[in-house]
Amino acid sequence: MKSFLFFLFVSFSVSAQYTIREPNAIPLHGKWLFAMDPRQVGEQKGWYTLASNAQGRNWDQVTVPHCFSADPRYQFFTGLVWYKKSFPWQVQTGKRVILHFDAAYYATTLWLNDQKVGTHEGGYTPFSFDITDFLKTGENLLALSITNDTWQERSIPGSKDGDSPNDPFMGWMNYGGLIRPVYLTIEPEVYLQNLKVEATPDLVKGTATLKVKAFIRNASQQANAPKLSFTLQQKNRTIPVSWKMSSSSIAGSQSGVLEAETSLKAADVKRWDLDDPNLYQLRVAIAGDTLKTSFGIRKVEVKGTQLLLNGQSLKLAGANRVVDYPGLGSLEPDWLIEKDFRLMKEAGMEFQRLTHYTPSERFYELADQYGMLIIAEAGNWQLTPKQMDSDTIRNKFKQQFTEMMQRDWNHPSIIAYSVGNEYLSEQPAGQRWTKDLIAWSRELDPTRLYTFASMRLNILPKRAEDEASQYCDFVSTNTYGNHARALDHIHSLYPDKPVLISEWGVRADANGGEAGQAKHISEVAELIRKRPYVIGASWWTYNDYQSRYVGTAPNGYRPWGLVGPDRTPRPAYAVYRREMAPLTLERVRWQPGGQGVHELVVKVTARGDFPAYTLRNYQIKTSDQTIPIPELKPGASVEVRVPVAGFNQTLTLDVWKPTGVPILTETIHLTETK
Repeated sequence: MKSFLFFLFVSFSVSAQYTIREPNAIPLHGKWLFAMDPRQVGEQKGWYTLASNAQGRNWDQVTVPHCFSADPRYQFFTGLVWYKKSFPWQVQTGKRVILHFDAAYYATTLWLNDQKVGTHEGGYTPFSFDITDFLKTGENLLALSITNDTWQERSIPGSKDGDSPNDPFMGWMNYGGLIRPVYLTIEPEVYLQNLKVEATPDLVKGTATLKVKAFIRNASQQANAPKLSFTLQQKNRTIPVSWKMSSSSIAGSQSGVLEAETSLKAADVKRWDLDDPNLYQLRVAIAGDTLKTSFGIRKVEVKGTQLLLNGQSLKLAGANRVVDYPGLGSLEPDWLIEKDFRLMKEAGMEFQRLTHYTPSERFYELADQYGMLIIAEAGNWQLTPKQMDSDTIRNKFKQQFTEMMQRDWNHPSIIAYSVGNEYLSEQPAGQRWTKDLIAWSRELDPTRLYTFASMRLNILPKRAEDEASQYCDFVSTNTYGNHARALDHIHSLYPDKPVLISEWGVRADANGGEAGQAKHISEVAELIRKRPYVIGASWWTYNDYQSRYVGTAPNGYRPWGLVGPDRTPRPAYAVYRREMAPLTLERVRWQPGGQGVHELVVKVTARGDFPAYTLRNYQIKTSDQTIPIPELKPGASVEVRVPVAGFNQTLTLDVWKPTGVPILTETIHLTETK
């Protein structure tokens, strides 16, 4: 959240559908020129040059953000494409101009005014370039070549190296293009690049400690010793605190980190929780520059087979969401993210284990605001032993994981990181990968839990020390079928670790069709409830998605979703919503009254098995009134009286979360006898 002053020499249009991370940025979305380059001759022919820009008659005009794979003209093209945009500029002295890409799939090369600026690999993480020295007063030409060819074993995620028939593909589409916003920021020569906030509550005293790292770039030629100042707010209330700060001189053309720490007294601590997602805003300033971020104060930990948030046990339902929508591909306009978020929360999906890459930051902002827990995952999908032992693959993974982490590490919704999905975790290469990368990533962010999603635990191995989950804070298993046997086997291997079912589900076109899919939810939910060590179950998948992977339906989609490609709910969605609601409603009695005013008494029970967590500030709503539900711990019940006017035969009750989401609907027959 950068704040700065600049003199704007040119006006750019921006679509309101996409949230830009920097509110005072200069957007470069909108109209760009686009061309495919299947023979990869564009660089040789100078497509990036100012001279070639005058000969743009064969280029198509597109709107960025742009997913060319979803455009009928370029559908399913795999290869190299080009984007170009010209814009006027007035060079300023003493300023740095940074060009930001929220994401481009997959590998990008950038030119500006006939000069090569740099390259980036990775399709879902942000990157930027300092383009100050490439700009000129007058017309400037920005050109990019982007390839979405990730069918090579050297890309992440990419083709496996086993050369199996019909298995060179990852499980989702390689949607290519400038898929997220592009924009400029103008900075002073010494500026703030990033902030990392570690907010740790003392659950006994009610106080909290804040530790802040300010990442500063000194782009000048002279050493500089910047001084930090802070403004801390919660719900627009400024909180006065005293900071202990480090001081350091940063050499010219170098970057540095300054650290600060403070304590909050109990009266100023409002913890971030599932149904009470309190957020703070921190403004950090140095001479000539300011950076803002939001964060939450909360504690996530594992004790035995329990997952605790702020000392309270959680057992949650969730889902895996694939970034895919008809006509959009991997584009994520704000309206789609908000629609998905609402549908997921209404169906009791209180957490997500991401699939298998980081989405737009707008989704994390909504997760922070509405209290959804996230297990973030970078792009390791079924890497082979050879790939996992490759220094090249490891370095690329670390780069993309770092970019993901540095963008998102202040979001309280992120409770854990995953270092991969469905690799051979019982083999030495899988164990080395897990051990090494969890240890490496803990150095970057020690405040989160760490895991990976295993598909090897359902019958293998025989000993815990022969499988990589031994290095995780909790076990994540992708289990399809024989759930009771698989879960019991995992628990026998790791009796002191919580178990998360990171994937489970059945396709809507499997035997039994959509009715069978709905029935499967109830059957598996029942057996999960008998296993107290299960802390979560994440349905594969929330939505249908396009794929080239073997077994994809003839229409190009994999119909695992509780909702279809366009988010139309299937029958399974309603069943999931009922099974994964954290409470139940039961009619106790109906008391007729005089003058047409009656009373319905319902028993509200917080589930004590699964899902299970303490319910605070929940409400029952009818068409004309709202009745609060007293606080309920898992397994507790309370009778709630609902006044009823008139002589209706039925009454519809909706249960609402305190974050404004309805999660359960019951129609009660009023006059039937108990």
